[in-house]
Amino acid sequence: MAENLNKHLSKLSKRGPHRVLVGDMNYAGIPGKIYTPAEGDGIPGVAFGHDWMKSIKYYHQTLRHLASWGIAVAAPDTENGFMPDHKGFASDLESSIQILGGVKLGSGNVTVNPACLGVVGHGMGAGAAVLSAANRDLVRAVGAIYPAKTSPSAIDAAFAVKAPGLVIGSSSLGLFESGEPAKLAANWAGDVCYRESEKGNQQGFSEDTMFKLVAGIGSPQTGAQETVRGLLTGFLLHQLAGEKKYKAFSEPDAEAKKVVSYFGQELQEHAFPKDTSPFAFLNEK
Repeated sequence: MAENLNKHLSKLSKRGPHRVLVGDMNYAGIPGKIYTPAEGDGIPGVAFGHDWMKSIKYYHQTLRHLASWGIAVAAPDTENGFMPDHKGFASDLESSIQILGGVKLGSGNVTVNPACLGVVGHGMGAGAAVLSAANRDLVRAVGAIYPAKTSPSAIDAAFAVKAPGLVIGSSSLGLFESGEPAKLAANWAGDVCYRESEKGNQQGFSEDTMFKLVAGIGSPQTGAQETVRGLLTGFLLHQLAGEKKYKAFSEPDAEAKKVVSYFGQELQEHAFPKDTSPFAFLNEK
């Protein structure tokens, strides 16, 4: 029977118990911010990648949320111009997790366990997170929220990602949806959970609500944002912090309100409809 996430998801979608500190990454040579709980020894850490043409200031609530649940986050504020270098952004994410695992954070009261590091991103940043995790043993978990297309291809790079992954897609596509998250999940080399949000999409996850309203490209998706944050938090706490009570967040067939999970053959068929599957010729007579 599929696990039901609703009980823990309701809690994890809200702010956690830790007081949060925010600092600059500039001292390490990379523009950006670090969010950490006020204290903690050997906590998990993740690098976070922003979407195309976005600044990390539009993810303040998401980054604070993760830190409030005891996860240190390094968010590089690079490659946010019109023509970003996706490979370069992936390199910045990799450098960011190395920074997390190598120094004391906050007021010196926080250390990150170098064996508990992951990468997370939204849109373009999700694609870059996958690129940074390919063939990297250092990365122990990957969260890709509404991943967008990248060059080189994150969909192709997924074949080389052995770390457990959580890929979030949308069942209500936005006007400028630019990725194929189901295909990315279907190509994943390691264990993967693919979930679709019924109410959220790529345009709605960042927190630049006023800009989107003025530009007419999106409306507030507060509920969907909270759900995705909860799904991601539970997954990371299980995979990186080893909290067994959140094990269901790593189960491919887990169920939740307004969330649909695809796995196994169902995921393959969802990602590659019969008439477009690269293996369709095998069924031809």
